Amino acid sequence: MLYRRYGIKSVTMDDVASHLGISKKTLYEHFQDKEDIVMQVLNLQYEQRCAMMESVIGQNLDAVAEMFGIFSRVREMFRENSPSMEYDVRKYYPDLYNRFRKMHREWMCSLIQSNLEKGKKDGLYRRELNIGIISRLFVSRIEITPENDLFSAEEIMSKEVLYEVFVYHLFGILSDKGRKAFKTGLATYFSGLV
Repeated sequence: MLYRRYGIKSVTMDDVASHLGISKKTLYEHFQDKEDIVMQVLNLQYEQRCAMMESVIGQNLDAVAEMFGIFSRVREMFRENSPSMEYDVRKYYPDLYNRFRKMHREWMCSLIQSNLEKGKKDGLYRRELNIGIISRLFVSRIEITPENDLFSAEEIMSKEVLYEVFVYHLFGILSDKGRKAFKTGLATYFSGLV
């Protein structure tokens, strides 16, 4: 995608039409303007991210394995993220940026809340944990991770950092039963990590 590679500001409508192999006139038959294209790109990105997470939820895993799957998909999202595109959306299309950020936050909080409820119900997570606070802490951590200058981009994507973030998060929410299950399944959780 041109926007991911070069950012939005530097890519013209002529560039988009040329990349798609169509005329600019044909492009305008499908999109009102550049903002409309940006909105459609953001919507597609949102739908793809939702589908990635739904693929984890659809596996009917226990809450700990599901949380690991969520962490793995978040790592994939970081890999696909384009800082220049995000910067341009934030700067030049602030209404779109705020709308999609709100949608993403609400969706991620809901996803994590469901996982926390499942884990509490199965006795894998602490009964007294505050689902609303923990879900927002999780989303907050995801949002600040790419902007963190303490780690390089390679470190953020590494198995080691993912493992530590995953364990750090889990050990704050696991019950004794959950810790035993986690230790038993540790190799399984991390064997598929790319």
